[in-house]
Amino acid sequence: MPKGYWIAAYHKIHDAEKFAAYLKLAGPAIEAGGGTFLTRGMAAKAYEAGILQRTTIIEFESLDAALAVHDGPNYAKAIESLGGAVTRDLRFIEGFK
Repeated sequence: MPKGYWIAAYHKIHDAEKFAAYLKLAGPAIEAGGGTFLTRGMAAKAYEAGILQRTTIIEFESLDAALAVHDGPNYAKAIESLGGAVTRDLRFIEGFK
């Protein structure tokens, strides 16, 4: 079964305190759902329409597992704490293998 990937590209962080509160809830919720953080932090280089901003890539056993965590109650608490503190592009994609 192909792996699933959760990719977040942050365009702007509007409220660092709310974002920090979100991270405290989101990380454990994602890991409890089987997510493995492959990378998170500032982009090293951006080309074309890219933005040098925070990017996170998380691997799951499947796309369904990633979506279940995102749509689940534990991550919902994290989203509630985020409260519009960021502008981001959030994508889910299935791997090849």
